[in-house]
Amino acid sequence: MATQLNGARVAFVATDGVEQVELDQPWAAVTDAGGQPELISLADGKIQAFNHLDHGDTRQVDRVLDDVDADDYVALVLPGGVANGDFVRVDHRAVSFVKDFFTAGKPVGVICHGGWVLIEAGVASGRTVTSWPSLQTDFRNAGAEWVDQELVVDENLVTSRKPDDLPAFTKAVVEKIAAAV
Repeated sequence: MATQLNGARVAFVATDGVEQVELDQPWAAVTDAGGQPELISLADGKIQAFNHLDHGDTRQVDRVLDDVDADDYVALVLPGGVANGDFVRVDHRAVSFVKDFFTAGKPVGVICHGGWVLIEAGVASGRTVTSWPSLQTDFRNAGAEWVDQELVVDENLVTSRKPDDLPAFTKAVVEKIAAAV
């Protein structure tokens, strides 16, 4: 399958506490495949990434949730990080934005604690997913089938558990986006 994204805009929703490698590696994969990633966050300015529990780099926000529409993007990526996943899932704008991608049938890639946002958006029911293991009960309670696998692709939803899964995750996300372009 071709992985040329032809300038496709891809929304990355993250805030303070995002797991840096789970933001950076998919971002690089989208860029390398010819896509245009945009960092969308809860507020303007910069977000603080983390390397597990240690401060990582900061990243400049491209757009805030108040100023975006799912129609402007081909796909969505939700990186993990415990704090990031928790902050994003309680923001009604983020939840609505995520729900809009599912309503439109667009590709969505989610890794680690980013899965909390799927649960909050009410889009996990009937899906087969994976995530960081501590989310398995949350997913099951939301009506999803949770499995402990490196990668799960359920229609346009791509999920993975952790940073070790990033090679498989980024490849599958880029392939799904390329199929949508």
